Amino acid sequence: MRTPETGQHRPHESASREPSPAEKMPARARRLLLPLLPVALIIGVVAGVTVAIVHVNTKPSLPGNVSAARSSQFRGQVLTPPRIAPPIELRNYRGQPVTLVDYRGKAVLVTFLYTHCPDVCPLITANLRAMVGVLSSKASLVQVIAVSVDPKGDTPPAVAEFLRRHDMTGRMQYLIGSIHQLARVWSAWYVGTERDASNPAQVAHTALVYGITASGRLLTIYPANFRPADLAHDVPLLAER
Repeated sequence: MRTPETGQHRPHESASREPSPAEKMPARARRLLLPLLPVALIIGVVAGVTVAIVHVNTKPSLPGNVSAARSSQFRGQVLTPPRIAPPIELRNYRGQPVTLVDYRGKAVLVTFLYTHCPDVCPLITANLRAMVGVLSSKASLVQVIAVSVDPKGDTPPAVAEFLRRHDMTGRMQYLIGSIHQLARVWSAWYVGTERDASNPAQVAHTALVYGITASGRLLTIYPANFRPADLAHDVPLLAER
């Protein structure tokens, strides 16, 4: 099975002992094993992709105590029972306030990124840009929102350059804030973040895309390596609910 990319980096271990099975994996695959916030020990399948969630606790790994299952109607996995999406109230890189409620009546796609990410965040952003292209005249049905997982590195100039580089200026609301402001959102969405001790510029984080209906319900979920055509298929369905 393929594993969704998360951008995690691990310091090298000593060579004085037999490497563990995880250490025998290719370096890129090891980066995909993500420790989330202490929320659960669950192995879930998201769109045919295995996600390992570590640190035992009784809380669920998805917002609102939901579970994910395949659907004959949606290309992404459908969360049951559907719940109102956790609130997001932050400012974008231009200092403008943004909330999820602002986009009632549209499908909303939420993801968590950082501008200096070397691999996963550019992948997600490129696929979201491709999805907008596939939607073409229907692109007005959806709003893409990215929430920073790096309050220190995601400065307004860094975000502006990231959006310009990925041709997402005006197509993505990229929200930033202080560690306290962002941590409230991470907690509400059960998003894990962990700065790499050996390379503090890099952040391991939950790398998913969440689909929200026009009425504000969190309904679908997609792995980092989603196919743009799959998301484009689901957007009109989210927009009519």
